Amino acid sequence: MKLLLDFLPIVVFFLTYKYAPELVEWVSPWLSASQQETLQTTQPIILATAVLIPATVLQILYTRLSTGKVEKMHMITLLLVVVMGGATVLLQDKTFIQWKPTVVNWLFAVGFLGFYLVTRTTPLERMMGQNLQLPANVWVKLNFAWITFFVISGVANLLVAYNFSEEIWVDFKLFGLLGLTIVFVIAQSVFLYRYMNHEEP
Repeated sequence: MKLLLDFLPIVVFFLTYKYAPELVEWVSPWLSASQQETLQTTQPIILATAVLIPATVLQILYTRLSTGKVEKMHMITLLLVVVMGGATVLLQDKTFIQWKPTVVNWLFAVGFLGFYLVTRTTPLERMMGQNLQLPANVWVKLNFAWITFFVISGVANLLVAYNFSEEIWVDFKLFGLLGLTIVFVIAQSVFLYRYMNHEEP
């Protein structure tokens, strides 16, 4: 459920991009002639980015109201969506929003690495340590696995953005990155399950 909520703004971005003409036609009756003209000449990716920003804000507000807290990772993502998404809309340049997933992933990689180097513990242990008892070396392995995942995800995003069409990148932003995340989480779960089964006897 949490993973789906995290990807909800990306789903909104994807649907807005795919159905931009229909969306423009639907809202046109409520707009002035000049607003209609502006909207009709707006590129789908710019329109999708403009919708992504409030969608991410609403996601954070819902998380805050439903759980009483907001994780730092969500706040970093929100900041980058507002800054890089805003630059995309204002400058009419898709480069900023295409770089956003890479910047987010690489910042997380730096954060996980920096946290370990400074504290000699891992963010995962801080977040999950009360519910999951593992030796220190296993936490370190998990930490570096996440760092590797973040780096690879960031590189993959740029490879698709600069070597394929805009439409393929939009598909990858949703299905590709979500698929990579699901596969990685499953692999991590299998590793932990096998390890815990080995320790319990």
